[in-house]
Amino acid sequence: MHTIILLDVGNTNVKVGLARPGQGLVSCYALATAPGGSLDTPDAWGLKLLDICRVENVAPGEVGGFVASSVVPPMNPVLARAAQRFFGQEVRFAPGQGPGGIPIPIANSYARPAEVGADRLVTAYAARELCDAPALIVVDFGTATTFDCVLGEAFVGGLICPGVLSSARALATGTAKLPHITLEPGPARADGGLDIGSSTSQSLNLGLIHGFAAMTGGLARRLAQTLLPGRETEVRVLATGGFAQRIAGVCPEVHEVREDLLMEGLWRAWLAAQESPAP
Repeated sequence: MHTIILLDVGNTNVKVGLARPGQGLVSCYALATAPGGSLDTPDAWGLKLLDICRVENVAPGEVGGFVASSVVPPMNPVLARAAQRFFGQEVRFAPGQGPGGIPIPIANSYARPAEVGADRLVTAYAARELCDAPALIVVDFGTATTFDCVLGEAFVGGLICPGVLSSARALATGTAKLPHITLEPGPARADGGLDIGSSTSQSLNLGLIHGFAAMTGGLARRLAQTLLPGRETEVRVLATGGFAQRIAGVCPEVHEVREDLLMEGLWRAWLAAQESPAP
């Protein structure tokens, strides 16, 4: 049974997923995109991917393909050379057409479709495949916080806001007296209220997590009013990304957390391409 390697190339991390027919996504790892501030060589990435396969007891010859979504163009040739040298495989990038690309089976209604980040389109497609609500809002807590809207069978656009981690780093830049930020929401209150921070550390953590939760809830409600006026309760909100679980825990507007939504989208896009191969 061939294993397919899925690559989500982001500005902060590269997520590596392994998926198999009949099983779907079986494991997922996160590696720094540019450790030390510069990109690693194709050989270094090839060895990293080999190490992941060894941990998962997958021989190089059992890898049947690579599918990638990338918002870091300089990484694309690096990963392509790594896959070719160490696995004898081509990397198929999504979205893309022809033998070198993987199409994403969702209509793209952006004013300039080519401007949509690959990650946003793939997660929108995955959400549409997993949920039959008439309209969806996908909130991705990554380097940036994105709100992607799906109406019917089309990606219609969304919002791009600051990210949780980048905001925390911005607070810490040049402020030596600020304590370490753990980004923990603290224990939930029985009355649903918000604790008042009694220390600088607690104030920072509560402010970031609950601040982003309030932003998420408020923007989701407004977007729902725009997507389905008068039928806002039919809009489903899905959260994904590294901080999704923590923020969803204090944001009742989020209906479901799917931490590996983009990986799910890459896997489903690969399956769809197998069923309808490009001419």
